[in-house]
Amino acid sequence: MTTNSVEWFGKPIEFAYAESTTGYLTVLLRLVTGYWFLHAGVTKFAFVAGEPFNAAGWLANATAASPIHGFLVFVAETPWLLGFTNFAIPVGEALIGLALIVGAFTRFAAFWGAFLMVFFYLGNADWAHGYVNGDLFGLLMFVIIGTLAAGRILGVDTVLEQTETVRQRPALKYFLG
Repeated sequence: MTTNSVEWFGKPIEFAYAESTTGYLTVLLRLVTGYWFLHAGVTKFAFVAGEPFNAAGWLANATAASPIHGFLVFVAETPWLLGFTNFAIPVGEALIGLALIVGAFTRFAAFWGAFLMVFFYLGNADWAHGYVNGDLFGLLMFVIIGTLAAGRILGVDTVLEQTETVRQRPALKYFLG
């Protein structure tokens, strides 16, 4: 067991955790989330789905209660934004998933995964059963992966962080891990 401490509302709190179990759980979380997004992206590609991905229906019919409803309708009605969205969603999901699976540029991928999940969460804002739903949990998964630097455990980021390029430019570590 390892002991750690944090300050919570000005009061120090100590807690114990199993270091090896935390590492395995972090890797499992990264792999499952990566597979989820890789699968979501690849199954939107025309050669898999049988037809090109088109977000227009979801964008135009996003929940009217959504705080970003007007923005989503604007994107659906603007041809170049809709074209970009139809390209960026499947490609972005697939690349984010692949990056998480191999553990490369993990924080960068987690940031963009969280970015997408914010739009999915707010766009699917039918909160008739409460504010906690799968989109919120997906957002939390990306926040946890980025915060715990999950790519440093059995990931390519471990190797990348040892390169001379990263050692000379420490700011790159914000994209790795």
